[in-house]
Amino acid sequence: MNEGSTANRLVMTYPASWWRNMWREALPSGNGVIGASVFGGVQEETIVLNHAKLWHWGHRDELPDVSATLSETRRLMDEERFLEASWQLANALKEQGYATRLASRFPLAAIRLNMPCKHAFRQYRRTLDMETGEITVAWKDGSRSFERKLFVSRADQAVVYRLSGADGTVSGEIGLQLLPSDRFGDTEQFKELAGTVEIHADDQMVWYAATNDDGTDFGAVMKVLPDKGVSSGASEVIRFEQSSGVLIVVKTFVLGDRKKDWPRLMQELHELTGTYSTYDQLLERHTELHGPLFHSASLELGNGQEGTQSNERLLLDAYEGEAPDSLISKMWSYGRYLFISGTSASADAEPFGLYGLWGGDYKLVWCHNMANENIQMMYWHAHVGGLEPLVPTLFRYYEGLMDDFRSNAQKLYGCRGIYIPAGTTPGVGVPNQIVPVILNWTGAAGWLARHYYEHFRYTGDVEFLKKTALPFMLETMQFYKDFLVTDENGLYKIYPSVSPENTPQNYMPTDGKPLAHPMPTTINATMDVAIVKELLQHLIEAHDAIGVEPAAAAEWKRMLELLPNYRVNEEGAVCEWIHPAFSDRYNHRHLSHLYPVFPGNEVTRENAPGLFEAFDTAVRKREIGAQSGWSLVHMAAIYARLGDGDSALDCLNTLTRSCLLPNLFTLHNDWRGMGISMSMPTAPVQLDANLGWVNAVQELLLQVSPGMIKLLPALPGRWSRGRLTDWRFHTGRVSMEWNREDGTLRAELQAHRDTQTIVKLPDWAQLHNQTLEQLKPSTLGPSYYELRLHSGDRLSLF
Repeated sequence: MNEGSTANRLVMTYPASWWRNMWREALPSGNGVIGASVFGGVQEETIVLNHAKLWHWGHRDELPDVSATLSETRRLMDEERFLEASWQLANALKEQGYATRLASRFPLAAIRLNMPCKHAFRQYRRTLDMETGEITVAWKDGSRSFERKLFVSRADQAVVYRLSGADGTVSGEIGLQLLPSDRFGDTEQFKELAGTVEIHADDQMVWYAATNDDGTDFGAVMKVLPDKGVSSGASEVIRFEQSSGVLIVVKTFVLGDRKKDWPRLMQELHELTGTYSTYDQLLERHTELHGPLFHSASLELGNGQEGTQSNERLLLDAYEGEAPDSLISKMWSYGRYLFISGTSASADAEPFGLYGLWGGDYKLVWCHNMANENIQMMYWHAHVGGLEPLVPTLFRYYEGLMDDFRSNAQKLYGCRGIYIPAGTTPGVGVPNQIVPVILNWTGAAGWLARHYYEHFRYTGDVEFLKKTALPFMLETMQFYKDFLVTDENGLYKIYPSVSPENTPQNYMPTDGKPLAHPMPTTINATMDVAIVKELLQHLIEAHDAIGVEPAAAAEWKRMLELLPNYRVNEEGAVCEWIHPAFSDRYNHRHLSHLYPVFPGNEVTRENAPGLFEAFDTAVRKREIGAQSGWSLVHMAAIYARLGDGDSALDCLNTLTRSCLLPNLFTLHNDWRGMGISMSMPTAPVQLDANLGWVNAVQELLLQVSPGMIKLLPALPGRWSRGRLTDWRFHTGRVSMEWNREDGTLRAELQAHRDTQTIVKLPDWAQLHNQTLEQLKPSTLGPSYYELRLHSGDRLSLF
């Protein structure tokens, strides 16, 4: 049986096997709204269904006005009573009885299939074709071959499932049910949910529903169509016998009413299968939408021959110390596949979440949208990879919570503008994690503003800038205008200020007792200063692009002059806190203070070489045992910006040995005591590292910043040959092929809009067509060229 031979296929030789929570090792399919997770059992199969709009078990309180605490917090900080000051805001909310808690995604249903076996299985394979989103489970039972295929249709908003085998050999029963819980089955909340379940079946349909804690129904209808043979309904399942194949189509509903949605979905299924009666017809409609997204960019490392290795074999090879190039590029493709399958431009879609659309329990650890690292990481890759159509869902989500954000700013800090809590869920934009490390951090809106402005840079959409990006940026800046104060030197003093989620070393407990966040509240965290500086610079650029009040631009420039300079410690590393009262702590996963190098573009080797080296020193001080899955890919991106491709690749290698499951889902941490990540027994699934991996690989091969494009800026020594196509820069796209062994680089740049920038080539590349009129040597030195292209122009470099 073919193990799969392309870069765009995952091949596994055994089913989901994680003890109890088997959804963790399932294979994922999705259309951006509906997700399906295939366990891969031969006799007893489970497929978990999820929906982007299905959340529960949250609670929202009215946010009280506690803004008076800010003056007391600052007074205590001025007296250097930092620990006491740290809890002022959190304690004020607790004293008011405020107890908002965030909701969690949870499974909509499970497809349960039972097919009897006569012999022990052999030649088992579970595969995912990322080009189509199809999951296949195949095996032999004696001499008979069986195959099941599933995808979630982007065209028809349905789960499509096909069972096939030797003629007349497919028999079994299939139905829908509430997925049992491994962790919450004995809780009153789950029992209450289970008590609302209703399931019916006839000869062709199964219909299922339950009631959420908001009183609305969710559920699904399944239509079962055997090719031939017999099917019959039996209370809650449909039995089929002696068929050569069975087509199953499932449609779902949420936030509804079962009495209305059941007949509606039955009619939709009748019409859909009446028009498109075969699996292949339905698949073709889906791939017409899925395929262009997946193929919007491509990457090959080495000679492009991927071989036939299974995931398990690739991971065993990675355990020897280096992930094979085929695993590196497969992870790049897989992260893109997850993003495409886990969010969409549909009004029913949500931003890509930490579990995508594939969570399989009822209270998932850290299931919310977290904006002090995670949600940003999941979108860093999108524009370079040509997935910009999926980005506006992120903006729509945060725009829908703006009333909460305005109220937060006023009631927490007495400021105008917006304050975004780090964690949010749909409909809940008020504070919810009532601890200083979260409440006292004001940088979420500023960090998200970067994503708004980058979307404008890549699209050139002036209407988006005027109507969406600029209003968000202005409200973010309004908060800072009210929040910032000046110190005795006339410079801005940002306080309270937090460097997520770290505590200065000199405020760590001396008794060695583990505490997550002993004293995170400081003055002038480097990240906070960097975010404000970037936002001001973007506002000034936006003024130049569309024309804003001249007085506003002048004020922003004055504000820039009042921001303090970054501080360098005695070890030559950029400090995490500019204020001298706080000393650096290297035993931490967050890399927030490196923002000016990445994800920002403020400090580069070209514009500030000395400071650039101090940022280089700072990242190398971070201790490996404190890292997480996502921090390793963040660190890889930073090393790429520093031009150190080998160190970046080593971070990715480390992740494959510590935080990667056989289905290539990334985890928050290792759970086995291996010493190369922080230790937590739960080891939550966190797909931010899957998507951060995509970005890290892209940063190694293409770096895009205002006024500069760097081709192969941090090529690891191992990647001597490769090819990429249709990667984007702000005003166009680039394709490249390289062979470092003979010093050749071929690149084609195509301008989508008029382009004026600097192109930086790798030092080893020999450019033979330097006489092109669109390309002139730059004063920055060898390998730098000034590029001018008109919209539609193409330029070939070789």
